[in-house]
Amino acid sequence: MRLFFASFCLLGMSLKALTEYTDAVSEFHLEGDYLIGGLFDIHPVSTPLRHLRPEPGFQKFQTMRFTVEEINNSTTLLPNVSLGYEIFDHCSDISNFPGIFDLISINGLIEPWTEGHQNVSSVVAVTGPFTSTQAINVAPLFMADLIPMVSYSSSSSVFSYKINYGSFLRTAHPNSDTIEVIVNILLHFNWRWVAFLNSDNDYGLDGLDIFRERIEKTEICMGYSKALNENSDYSNIFKQINAYRISVIIVFSPISFVEPLLDSAIRLNITNKVWVASDSWSLNKELPKKEGLKHIGTVVGVSQPVVPIPGFREFIYSTDRQHLCGETGQLRLCNQVYNCSELSDEDIYAADPSFSFFVYSAIYAIAHALHNTLQCGAGRCINNMTVYPHMVLAELKKSNFTLLNQNIHFDENGDPGFGSYSVVFWNHRGEAQEVGFYHFYPSANFSINDSEIQWHTNGEIPVSMCSQECSVGFAEKPNGNHECCFTCEICPNGTYINTTEDPYTCVSCPDGEWSAEGSTSCSLRVVEFVPFTDAGAVVIMVAALVLVGLNLAVSVLFAINFNTPVVRSAGGPMCFLILICLTLSSLSVYFYFGQPTAASCVFRFLPFLLFYTVCLACFVVRSFQIVCIFKIAAKLPKLYSWWMKYHGQWLVITVASAIQALLLLIGYSFDPPKPFNETFWYQDKIVLDCDINFTATISSVFLLLLLCGLCFIFSYMGKDLPKNYNEAKSITFCLLLLILTWIFFATEYILYYGKYILTLNALAVLSSLYSFLLWYFLPKCVIIIFQPQRNTQQYFQGLIQSYTKTISQ
Repeated sequence: MRLFFASFCLLGMSLKALTEYTDAVSEFHLEGDYLIGGLFDIHPVSTPLRHLRPEPGFQKFQTMRFTVEEINNSTTLLPNVSLGYEIFDHCSDISNFPGIFDLISINGLIEPWTEGHQNVSSVVAVTGPFTSTQAINVAPLFMADLIPMVSYSSSSSVFSYKINYGSFLRTAHPNSDTIEVIVNILLHFNWRWVAFLNSDNDYGLDGLDIFRERIEKTEICMGYSKALNENSDYSNIFKQINAYRISVIIVFSPISFVEPLLDSAIRLNITNKVWVASDSWSLNKELPKKEGLKHIGTVVGVSQPVVPIPGFREFIYSTDRQHLCGETGQLRLCNQVYNCSELSDEDIYAADPSFSFFVYSAIYAIAHALHNTLQCGAGRCINNMTVYPHMVLAELKKSNFTLLNQNIHFDENGDPGFGSYSVVFWNHRGEAQEVGFYHFYPSANFSINDSEIQWHTNGEIPVSMCSQECSVGFAEKPNGNHECCFTCEICPNGTYINTTEDPYTCVSCPDGEWSAEGSTSCSLRVVEFVPFTDAGAVVIMVAALVLVGLNLAVSVLFAINFNTPVVRSAGGPMCFLILICLTLSSLSVYFYFGQPTAASCVFRFLPFLLFYTVCLACFVVRSFQIVCIFKIAAKLPKLYSWWMKYHGQWLVITVASAIQALLLLIGYSFDPPKPFNETFWYQDKIVLDCDINFTATISSVFLLLLLCGLCFIFSYMGKDLPKNYNEAKSITFCLLLLILTWIFFATEYILYYGKYILTLNALAVLSSLYSFLLWYFLPKCVIIIFQPQRNTQQYFQGLIQSYTKTISQ
């Protein structure tokens, strides 16, 4: 508001000054039927206002003059209509307003928001000024009356918002396009850790905001950013950049800030950096020739492609500027003055050509819009109609013509719908060498020829990362506030890393899959169980069948010889119960093989626990009876009488069996054995097993151990029985084999966790069954078949009488 207040305070003085000058021959002014305004930065924005030598903006100034002259000489574009211009040196924000007021005034008056009157002093459109800040300052004055403002270089994104800048169009690409190319360069060379230095004005701050937004979804991190101005401490800036170990510096700034930056880099001996130049300075002619520049690193950048304008060189060399210099005292306004005495034609033509085509195309766009407004055709235009700026604006928005092989048109935001970018490299000859391109139209197409860039790192592409990329199989653990800074941790067994989806997390493998340490994917686990066709399984199942057959044979033999002393001393009817229970216990063996199911897991343990309990109960009472007959009967006759009277042996067997059946029923109802996938011990395997709840079965196992212990105690008590009467010894030996078998199995179970533990378990069960068959029943079968003389009543009575006499002495 203060700026506008000061501006309007100067308005009176400015308009008064306009009337005090007389027109003179000047490069700043050309009479014509319709005027186009031009704002160019011929001198830098500083004091004193007029410098001895114009800046490179003078080339753009001459481009406008050349373009208007070319259009006036055309017989097809605006026939019988002449264009004029009024150009001003946009040298400072305050001193520019007299020229701006001149452009928008009519007969020395400014009447905003009213339609002007047709006269040679009013403008139909304006081009310029150069910087975004300059355009933001003056644009509202033109927007008020919808005077078309076609900028050739103002690239800030704010001009794309048509609510505030309804009559603003531009032929230069917006900052978003420049940033897009810069980001693609960073991605192409895998530069992930960068610094961003921008000018402290609308152009640079807008570029910074766009860059931040653009890299949000990329792996690029901005480790450092700083706005440059006249008071920048370059020493501290470079100290910070070096402290962060940043190798790539993006400089998004006009040349006025870049020059002192690079001078400081040379003076401070800053080396081994990659400098990424924005289009505002990438084609500068003087900077690449600075002494010592090659030591600071490599300069790459983006630029508007240079489009040669036919006839422009000849126009420059044909202009008699010395004559014009002599007329400077008669110029109308202060910012239409320059000292050209030291300016050569070559200086003008060889200046930075980045924006020449944009000036050229901006003037042509205005001319074509005016051509359509005047309904030109058949070699003539309507010359009696009033042309208002908004009419030209409407036609400008519809622009669609070809100029030097470029299809000139604008999108809905007034941004150019044509053009491309070049990727340049400052070679050792001090030239900006084109090494790539980025085409926006008709579709994005990006390419860089890496081999043409002479890197400062002996031909190797420089690296710029906060942290080196992790090796395969490692996850990135953030280290600080930036995603680019991390430590690498290897993914442990059972996890994997997928860097394309999430480089930060080790993902656990699904059930049924496995992975080794540092894996990038999971593999299916090998499912293992002992099939029925396994050799070991076949042997054990055949052995179980043999056991059943032997049990049957022994049962038949004992049935035939039921009343013989050997059978009766072995237990008589109890022998058949033991043999039946041994046979039923062998059923468990068959359920250790094949893929486990709920039923097979139950029958893997149930028959053995139940029926083997009956067997042990039988042997407990049998060993007790042996001791009772030979020892207790004589000393405790009443106990012996009670035992015989109430059939104590069957009572003990029944109670033990009932207790075991009840315990198994309760335990299996609470938590029955069920299929279980063992994945803990082997990362690449799944061993199919049965999970048995130890809490639910401990009471059943404890009962078995109790019976086994009692049996061993009673049988051991009969160790001194007659030598030839060795039933107690046989039971003791069977129990020792039983105990050794399960100790061996327990040891294997602790040391080995593979599928063959099931085979060993089945073998332990089978060995427990065979121990009683072979060492208890088989010796009696041998006596019955091969030693019948020992299977007589007289023989047994003789043994008993002999033992009785021995213990009575």
